[in-house]
Amino acid sequence: MSHPAQPARYDLLCVGNAIVDMLASVDANVITELGATAGSMTLIDTETMAKIQQRVSIEHVSGGGSAANTAVVAARMGTQTAYLGKVADDHAGDDFTRDMHAQSIAFPSYPLKKTDGQEEIPTARCIVLVTPDGQRTMFTYLGACVEFTPSDVQEDIVAQSAVTYLEGYLFDRPHAQEAFYRAAELAHKAGRKTALTLSDSFCIQRHHAAFRRLVKESIDILFANEAEILALYETESFDEALKRAAQDVALVVVTRGADGAVVQTGQERHDVPTQPVNVVDTTGAGDAFAAGFLAGYSRDKTLPECVDLGNKAAGAVITRLGARPDESFDLSV
Repeated sequence: MSHPAQPARYDLLCVGNAIVDMLASVDANVITELGATAGSMTLIDTETMAKIQQRVSIEHVSGGGSAANTAVVAARMGTQTAYLGKVADDHAGDDFTRDMHAQSIAFPSYPLKKTDGQEEIPTARCIVLVTPDGQRTMFTYLGACVEFTPSDVQEDIVAQSAVTYLEGYLFDRPHAQEAFYRAAELAHKAGRKTALTLSDSFCIQRHHAAFRRLVKESIDILFANEAEILALYETESFDEALKRAAQDVALVVVTRGADGAVVQTGQERHDVPTQPVNVVDTTGAGDAFAAGFLAGYSRDKTLPECVDLGNKAAGAVITRLGARPDESFDLSV
């Protein structure tokens, strides 16, 4: 039973895979050599991680993960933001924590501790290979981040957050799926909203029935790109997928690349164009879009205004290498 929400301490709580990002520019043939599909996200083990790092030249290292990127951009836009995610008790985990704090993001999560008789699990990392056309192909070593469980969902933080935003990539493990339901239960109990980003069409295919159930039962705001929404509703018709999503959630927001984005609530639909930009790297575009939309949403902007802010935030990210805008980024709401 929910009750009227008290004023929120945080406009946005992001929950996701806490990952250290490693970026490198490569020719398209490198993606082929590694046996990957351009634009995909492939889960890898420690051996493969070492092989790829030997094959490419890492140019940039930073804290990352989809929901963490959203948290950073939202915070840069003046949104009071918190983040929950699992890192290890290691140097990379310390770096990730410092990075969150440097962005004025509350990060109260406890690091994963090594237990007796178990092999140490390091902090996760994602090797992002960017081809000349701006497409990014990701190789992700999940490490500690997938050890996120319902006990990591801190009730006081969820209850104090106007919107709890869940990252679809985290949904792979059963205990993480339980954590999503726990977060939604706590959010709704406190009179708050939940949001989900579908993250990746391959992830949807792995857990199709589970995603459909989560969306229908526990989500208020759904974020997706066109491929993801088609995969979720198993249709080739965008309009059909959008219509069905709007029946499942109160608010559905779908990005369509250079064609901008669409937002629908009930029968009300807005198609909002975006300005053309010089694409350097699409890494984090969807993350930044969600941040811009939710920053506007937290300030009671109209839905088209929220989409416009999302488009502008994404535009600020894709014109440079990496998943975050540069230091000159100024898009306060």
